[in-house]
Amino acid sequence: MGGIGSGRRSQIGKDTTSDYLSLDVRRLQRDGLLTPVRSFSWNWSRNSRIEASIQIRIEADRAILNYRYRRGGNWRPEEYPVLLDRTGCNFGGQRAWFRCPARDCGRRAAVIYLGGSGIFACRQCYQLVYACQRESKDYRALRRADRIRERLGWGAGIANAEGGKPKGMHWRTLDRLMVQYEESVGEFLAGTARRFGLPE
Repeated sequence: MGGIGSGRRSQIGKDTTSDYLSLDVRRLQRDGLLTPVRSFSWNWSRNSRIEASIQIRIEADRAILNYRYRRGGNWRPEEYPVLLDRTGCNFGGQRAWFRCPARDCGRRAAVIYLGGSGIFACRQCYQLVYACQRESKDYRALRRADRIRERLGWGAGIANAEGGKPKGMHWRTLDRLMVQYEESVGEFLAGTARRFGLPE
């Protein structure tokens, strides 16, 4: 994926997917909530406090969304169907998808977002980018290093000491992860040095 100056338009200034409330059909399916003739509430919380909720009713080929949305200081009720599509999986079973309910869209999407129009729609309709697309290359390297530390069972943060080999991990796997870790840390440090005008 290109960044600024690589031929793609800059992602700076665009809203990110984490700025919006979202419904993930994979989560609903994992939790067994896509059974026809089933109704349930879905809540969004922050710091153990419910910030928003929605009522969802599942029918054979659709999910009926029912909620209130504030527009211009007034609460307006919204109720509309979101079509459900199912595709076969390689090893049996089916995977569920939402069909974007925005006018003239209908794209298949695993996640739909509640945006300024007051309806849930796919990422493309709201022109959302992922948060990582707004990160610099060196911060992506830092996140990569932290993921490797997590996999190795070490404490987060490259300033912390490195731990040993996790029990049950092959030495060859540890060696490969250590090479990736050192490359990621080096990339982050070099990027930080460039940003502050320090010698690399």
